[in-house]
Amino acid sequence: MTKEYKAIIGDITAYSKELHKLIPETMTGFSSMAKAATQTRALDEKTKELIALALGVAAHCDGCLGFHTRTLARLGATRDEVGEALGMAIYMGGGPSVMYAADALRAFDQFTAGQA
Repeated sequence: MTKEYKAIIGDITAYSKELHKLIPETMTGFSSMAKAATQTRALDEKTKELIALALGVAAHCDGCLGFHTRTLARLGATRDEVGEALGMAIYMGGGPSVMYAADALRAFDQFTAGQA
């Protein structure tokens, strides 16, 4: 089964809006936490996104793979940089992380297709 990460994050985005209607305080809190965590201080945005991608692999989160590879593509991350982050995820997570690392690379390739 090939996963289409643009479709996955599109669906999640639509239902995140529904969640915001249902539980606005929780979703606003999550947005505030995300904004605070992604502010650049000692680490730049790309480094933080590489960490987030590795954690998404470890958590087996398809949406995380989609959102973070899309951002990494926008930030100009290279396939080699993504590969090294995925290597760390595999090292820390073993076999299950291999499966999701392969999916993460597929997601990155989908978001960078046609760029060059």
